[in-house]
Amino acid sequence: MVGLLLAGVLMGMILSGRATDQPDVVARAPEAEIQRPPEPAAQAMAVPGGAPDFTGVAAQTVRAVTNISSVQVVRRSATPFANDPFFQYFFGDQDEFFGRSRAQQSLGSGVVISADGLVVTNYHVIGESANAEVTVTVGDRRDVRAKVIGVDSWTDLALLKIDATGLPVIPWGDSSRLRVAEWVMAVGNPFSLNQTVTLGVVSALGRANVGITQYEDFIQTDAAINPGNSGGALINRRGELVGINTAIFSQSGGYQGIGFAVPSNLVRRVVDDLSNFGRVRRGSMGIVDVISMTPRLAEELGAENADGVVVNQLHRQSAAYRAGLEPGDIIVAFNGTRITDPSQFVRLVADAQVGSTSRVDVVRAGRRQSLRIPIEAQPQRQPRRR
Repeated sequence: MVGLLLAGVLMGMILSGRATDQPDVVARAPEAEIQRPPEPAAQAMAVPGGAPDFTGVAAQTVRAVTNISSVQVVRRSATPFANDPFFQYFFGDQDEFFGRSRAQQSLGSGVVISADGLVVTNYHVIGESANAEVTVTVGDRRDVRAKVIGVDSWTDLALLKIDATGLPVIPWGDSSRLRVAEWVMAVGNPFSLNQTVTLGVVSALGRANVGITQYEDFIQTDAAINPGNSGGALINRRGELVGINTAIFSQSGGYQGIGFAVPSNLVRRVVDDLSNFGRVRRGSMGIVDVISMTPRLAEELGAENADGVVVNQLHRQSAAYRAGLEPGDIIVAFNGTRITDPSQFVRLVADAQVGSTSRVDVVRAGRRQSLRIPIEAQPQRQPRRR
């Protein structure tokens, strides 16, 4: 019996030693019972620096951003009688009397919005002269003479047409879907450096009262925008056009991290009107000048708070005056929309349908009342360019 016990112990030690020489085996639970960590949230593709990768977007869009060159003849007169027909009859068109003519050139960018040659840019890029010669340099470096279809000084936009087909196009994006801190790419020709790409974020939306144009509803971005970028493209991560770069805020004349672009939804409205009518159709109540409300003005006018805008002056022939609006009235709402600043009021009136009647809520002598003011067509102040 003792011998059998010793033999069993010895056999167990041998088997145990062989087991430890084998790799560890881990039992696995059935697939349904495995506890997995939660899936990570979807994240943007990023390069080592932390910014999203726009290389594919740039490859698809930069060739649709053009170089715009405008040359206009500017004549400086040496005499106050230069435009006097009687003076010209005797002395003719002589340099010693009338001064010399010189060519003034402006450079900027443009964006191809149709394969058959429609290009949108800024009004200030092509100049104010109706006789300016505008040249568009397309992606394959061809210089093509452009025809000006129409301009809109209110938004600083212009529509050009060049004789070309099969051009690369940037698709329209919905600027109302932009969000603050969203990444965007600016493409343009700063300092004549063609097809320059810069990257940044949307810094703010709906910027107004910055003194750039009459109709202000800008996208603010910190993507580097410099002189020559005007008229170029602001593009989202899907490769869509969400704005036309228009201006910079700078104390040095160069990039300081604050640029402004016209939203694509507004650009499309302007382009449609310029294409169909050669001008932009807007609503008007006549000449009505409004100023910002302040606590001091509110106290002087007997208002409870500083809401709304104050009618500073208006023309006696205006629809607003005929409907009962008076200087000193505080406009607090337009068609039910609360008024916060003069730029907003200007935009609401301009966007109102011509021929409609708008409800304007005012506070006069401390009492609130409603006026019904007809919306007329805004008068044409600038000739159609050809």
